[in-house]
Amino acid sequence: MEKHNFVTIADLTRQKIEYLLEMSQEFEKYPNREILKGKVVATLFFEPSTRTQLSFQTAANRLGAKVIGFSDAKTSSTSKGETLKDTILMVSNYADIIAMRHYIEGAAQYASEVAPIPIINAGDGAHMHPSQCLLDLYSMYKTQGTLENLNICLVGDLKYGRTVHSLIMAMRHYNPTFHFIAPEELAMPQEYKLYCQKHGITYYEHTSFREEEIANADIIYMTRVQKERFSDLMEYERVKNVYILRNSMLANAKPNMKILHPLPRVNEIDYDVDSNPHAYYIQQAKNGLYAREAIFCHCLGITLEDIRNDKTIID
Repeated sequence: MEKHNFVTIADLTRQKIEYLLEMSQEFEKYPNREILKGKVVATLFFEPSTRTQLSFQTAANRLGAKVIGFSDAKTSSTSKGETLKDTILMVSNYADIIAMRHYIEGAAQYASEVAPIPIINAGDGAHMHPSQCLLDLYSMYKTQGTLENLNICLVGDLKYGRTVHSLIMAMRHYNPTFHFIAPEELAMPQEYKLYCQKHGITYYEHTSFREEEIANADIIYMTRVQKERFSDLMEYERVKNVYILRNSMLANAKPNMKILHPLPRVNEIDYDVDSNPHAYYIQQAKNGLYAREAIFCHCLGITLEDIRNDKTIID
């Protein structure tokens, strides 16, 4: 099978994104198959994770693969001083594909350059989170019926939020309007604003989270203020509860507006929002299973036609 890495969303064409969304649709219809029977998937998480790690592992299991790996680098030879290169080369002896999360920006790109097997970036520092981005795109497409011309509010930690950075790059194909809503300390980094300007993406910056933006939004994408990214805990305390989305704020929202969140949440979405029909973050997390099944197959050279003709479906 041909090797494909999945390290960044930035180098995916519109056609490739939509191809992967079609694959995700096929897996939502029939998630249980044996199309990866005989394959071994390694999940290497050098940084904590719940949804990403479990959904990658579940995707592998539901497709018939075996799973190896670790969820705490302290239990690996990294704690003994083993380099990332040696870890990747060692695991490549045992697995057919690696999904890895690392705290250093660019670690997945480096791994893809040294590994003889495909690498999937499950998040690298505050940089990129392409698999989350694919499930976000799938969630938006499912709920809005299109990715074109959407009005999207990105709220919270836009400085360290790797999910919003990936989303900006993916949406360059679809003429979005972004509202960057963040305190000055967590504003969208200049490099992503320059990216928007280069690709003709309209954006506005706000420091207040007003009902006017909520009323005009197709998507509200909430993010957690990430305590682990702060070296100054006093700064974290100042900004951690700046924006809290409450049920009362949604009275004038568009009927089809949906609230997304990469999770975990802390205080930024009140629990009274959970029962509101605009809330979609739990279903969004479920969509991660289908998107990650598609990523595994794409990286291992399995085509959309192969999936549609697959005879290993398990009812």
